[in-house]
Amino acid sequence: MILRVALDVPVPKLFDYRAESVTEADIGCRALVPFGKKRLVGLVVEVATESDVPASRLRAAEKILRDVAPLEREWLELVKFCSSYYHRPLGEVVAAALPPRLRTARPVGDPPGDYALTPAGSDALAATPPRQRRLRELLARLARGPASESDLVAGARRARDSLRRGIDAGWIVPYVPERPEPRLVNAHELTPEQGQAVGSLRRGLEKFGVSLLYGVTGSGKTEIYLQLIAEVLTQRKQVLVLVPEIALTPALETAFRDRFPQARIVTQTSAMPELERARGWLLAHRGIAHIVLGTRLAVFASLPRLGLVVVDEEQDISFKQREGVRYSARDLAIARARIAGVRVVLCSATPSLESFHHASSGKYELVSLTRRAIPEAVLPALRLIDTRAHPVQDGFATPLLEALTARLARREQSLVFLNRRGYAPVLACPACGWVKDCRRCSAHMVVHLQEQTLRCHHCGLAEDIPRACPECGNPDLQTFGRGTQRVELSLGEKFPDAQILRLDSDAVRARSKLEDLLERAAHADILVGTQILAKGHHFERLTLVGVLNADGGLFSSDYRASERSFAQLQQVAGRAGRANLPGQVLIQTRYPGHPLYQSLVKHDYVGFAKSVLAERREAGFPPFVFEAVLRAESSDPSRAMRFLRSAIELAPARRPSIVLYDPAPMSLARLAGVERAQTLLQSRSRPRLQAFLEEWSATLYRMPAQGVRWHLDVDPIEF
Repeated sequence: MILRVALDVPVPKLFDYRAESVTEADIGCRALVPFGKKRLVGLVVEVATESDVPASRLRAAEKILRDVAPLEREWLELVKFCSSYYHRPLGEVVAAALPPRLRTARPVGDPPGDYALTPAGSDALAATPPRQRRLRELLARLARGPASESDLVAGARRARDSLRRGIDAGWIVPYVPERPEPRLVNAHELTPEQGQAVGSLRRGLEKFGVSLLYGVTGSGKTEIYLQLIAEVLTQRKQVLVLVPEIALTPALETAFRDRFPQARIVTQTSAMPELERARGWLLAHRGIAHIVLGTRLAVFASLPRLGLVVVDEEQDISFKQREGVRYSARDLAIARARIAGVRVVLCSATPSLESFHHASSGKYELVSLTRRAIPEAVLPALRLIDTRAHPVQDGFATPLLEALTARLARREQSLVFLNRRGYAPVLACPACGWVKDCRRCSAHMVVHLQEQTLRCHHCGLAEDIPRACPECGNPDLQTFGRGTQRVELSLGEKFPDAQILRLDSDAVRARSKLEDLLERAAHADILVGTQILAKGHHFERLTLVGVLNADGGLFSSDYRASERSFAQLQQVAGRAGRANLPGQVLIQTRYPGHPLYQSLVKHDYVGFAKSVLAERREAGFPPFVFEAVLRAESSDPSRAMRFLRSAIELAPARRPSIVLYDPAPMSLARLAGVERAQTLLQSRSRPRLQAFLEEWSATLYRMPAQGVRWHLDVDPIEF
């Protein structure tokens, strides 16, 4: 028989291998095969009786790895769709979809668990002579009831050997306690609006469809999809819940475990230890896990009984993978729901304009929540501080400082939001104009004063802060702008008695650190944070949000900048006044009359979205056109541009439905020492764009690389 195996190599084809004793039941299994001088683990995609490869060149597969059950047909359909839509080799997609441990031939093994004594073990205990003391002690302990592996082997030499002997003899078996069916612990009575939303969404659970759950911040969107999850679990089906950031996972996981105490819940994030992630993935694959909660990579979790998909904060750009296979987890979640024939619920207080457009046009079901779930909680009052009338000192205008002082006096909590970490974004010499740039990227290095280092926030390069200007020798170097570290120090000087806590990715280096900081955050007087605090968190005492440097997204060349700015500001504003204390949001700006701010003041997402969609329709931007880019990367910028020009010359015959633009450098032209350029494609027809890309991709794989790495990015979010 012939195995057709998908391997993680940059070639868009399957590889044939000879194999004995295989059947079509092995489709979906992993296989260890020779490849050149290496041995690789791939996925069996097809089984055939003939091969186009001559028999003399056909190599034998070393082993079918049957320790993991074959992947289901629906999972294979998902990775095939991902490969086809994003124009990446199937083997690369499979490698991105599987946990790292399953990309190797190393066994995963079962996690340490509990063990129990069998009737044969009871007989063995009676027959075991006293001289076999360790075995007798082990069996006697289990005779009193099930025990964990750690308890059985603790403090006794060679106890693990005795445990293994008992398992092999059939005296000891793994103990799996019976779990009651997972039930939702009702913690809140639904408001009439929430009840109506749940009823509407329940009616569509039995078939594929996309629902957009749009609700103001604090309206209880999480409670609604918890109710839907409870409904699906009663049908003995599994649920997939995607969140955009690792920072949101611990709090949501705690909420899920509190509300579904009997459910097996596994998380899937890139920050997890390799073995823990693989074991969680296998619990889902075996149908044991009820709920899978994770970031974008969790969209590939194997769920044989999938009954519902939820995408929380669906507008977040973190759902887009920006290296390797550049997929959108939100879009793949929709594709996955379509393949499985189940409902997918997209949740957001500020939906992406694409999703809002689809909901407004009837392609998606629109379910709206216009009020906060707690009757006493109202949307915060939003005020714009004109920094032309109230000059900023050390980053703060006087009205914001007065508001912070008032909250401290009332023992209420405040959040100062600045989406820029570090101490200052620029180190420069005022004498000659020298600016410290990253030698590997086309970007400035950021001052991190606490560590006394300069860091590039793009490639991670770190250097010591120079004592003097390298150009003119001036020792009086100055920092310009401010980041969260500088804001934290400034607040400490202004409010020395306040408890100030900074939360950004510099402060959060591990999951345990994040959980500790979030626990401390509930007791702090003033929080200083980046987007890590902008969504998903609930602080009952928080009544004031102050936003610094909000104007950055108003005049960007990126057509999505205003959409992202509005979403971010609306989300962070939603942290204020979520309980029974009224909230206020103060935004420092030089442009208080800007339409974006005027929509924010009125909490008018719908009006803002309709206005921007009208602009995009007129300008010819998504969602009214579909886009892809071909990118080329090289150490030499001219080489990357030459590759793109050659690719355009070899592109399929021009069609009126396809617009192919001239190549140009990316906005961040150099990243980690690599020069980057791109050419943009647009079309008003997705099928025609896909047909063009499929034909062009085949040509690109045949082109000589000449020191250039290239990739296609479908539905790009950065340029």
